Amino acid sequence: MFRNTARCLDALFVIMGALIAHWMRFSTPIALTDIERLLIAFNCVLVLLLFPAFGVYETWRGKSLPAMLGRVVIAWSIVSVTGLVLVFTLHRMDALSRLWFGYSTLISGVLIVVTKCIVHLLLHVVRRHGLNYRTVAIVGAPGFSRMLLAHLDHAPQAGFKPACVFDTTIDVSGSAGGAAGAKMGKLPVFTDVEAFAKKVREEHINEVWLALPLSEEHTIYRFTRAFRHDFVNLRFIPDVRSLSLFNHAVVDVLGLPTINLSGTPIASPQMWPKLIFDRLFALCALMALSPVFIALAIAIKLTSPGPVFFKQTRKGVDGRPFGIYKFRSMHVHKETAGHITQAGRHDKRVTTLGAFMRRTSLDELPQFINVLFGQMSVVGPRPHAVEHDDLYKDLVYGYMHRYRIKPGITGWAQVNGYRGATTKVEKMETRVKFDLFYIHNWSFWFDIRIVFITIFKGFVGRNAY
Repeated sequence: MFRNTARCLDALFVIMGALIAHWMRFSTPIALTDIERLLIAFNCVLVLLLFPAFGVYETWRGKSLPAMLGRVVIAWSIVSVTGLVLVFTLHRMDALSRLWFGYSTLISGVLIVVTKCIVHLLLHVVRRHGLNYRTVAIVGAPGFSRMLLAHLDHAPQAGFKPACVFDTTIDVSGSAGGAAGAKMGKLPVFTDVEAFAKKVREEHINEVWLALPLSEEHTIYRFTRAFRHDFVNLRFIPDVRSLSLFNHAVVDVLGLPTINLSGTPIASPQMWPKLIFDRLFALCALMALSPVFIALAIAIKLTSPGPVFFKQTRKGVDGRPFGIYKFRSMHVHKETAGHITQAGRHDKRVTTLGAFMRRTSLDELPQFINVLFGQMSVVGPRPHAVEHDDLYKDLVYGYMHRYRIKPGITGWAQVNGYRGATTKVEKMETRVKFDLFYIHNWSFWFDIRIVFITIFKGFVGRNAY
């Protein structure tokens, strides 16, 4: 019922947007031309057919709002472009007002997105007050079950309410007991499958979450068999606390569901905003900072002999090597093959101008060229020298997982004070933890937050020398 209403509303917003745009353009909302009527009807049909394919009308319960809105924006963009292609194919572009088309596309898109945001926020409020929720029974070991309960407790807006728990660490399947007498918070804890199933059926619990390790295949089968005749929604939530680098994405390979353990953690469509932002930001930065580039280039040439830029091989996404650019901040010297000496305080190799550039991160500015070439991102884990990669990959767990995404000019570790030389393994471990946190919790708005923090306080740091 709700999905059909949402579909009708979206089609209505297409019509409303077109009428409002016609009134804005021609001061009348009624006298539509034949091509405009055709385009409106075509877009309405496309919305009804295409939006479900993009999952727009799937439940948003417990899902990321920006990710779901991204689907809506992409789907509406495809509808608009397809409508334009139709008009072009019919050779009626001359009869279509481009201003009207732009207005109608923007207004209809805004109406669709804003309405879904309002509905989503209203549902959040309603669910926080204990309405419109789905009851959940959790099957798993006490430790992981408590973690899931904590997640549910901190996210009431998701609309999930725990009802009971089944403890898999106690096997009393042959007994006739019901609840084990124990409680987890205020929830009853069961140890008998039949009593647990009876509880689920009698209280019409909506979902059963199987919070089990990957090795517990027999337990998963046991519960799927127990509820094979019931219309309860079974979810498998793998207990992978022992795998800190586990990526929870399930993908289809040769028609088989597979779980990525160490693959690229972020799907390509999710990265489009980041890719577009990187190129635009890098282009704007290079244009705006061109006077600074010229001034620094002249100053470097006047203060010490040697090239303006310093190029060093670093690893990019999936370990692919690339040449990273920096302003030269040291006197020209030779390093021992296979060994890189990190700059320290009062390092004699660093020029006077170079010390200033390193403290203020001005030496990093040429890396916007790498971003423009697609080798780096504005935000991401900082790439280290290849020699340091060879050293730390065996000393710091998860070190090489940093290279599953593009390295960045700035990152979550850097804005938290972990920049500059890493003289101890403990410092590198902490930096890697920040990088992995960024990778596992990435969002476009997380990137924007890091950029703003970098602009206001991230260029100068006590560890940069």
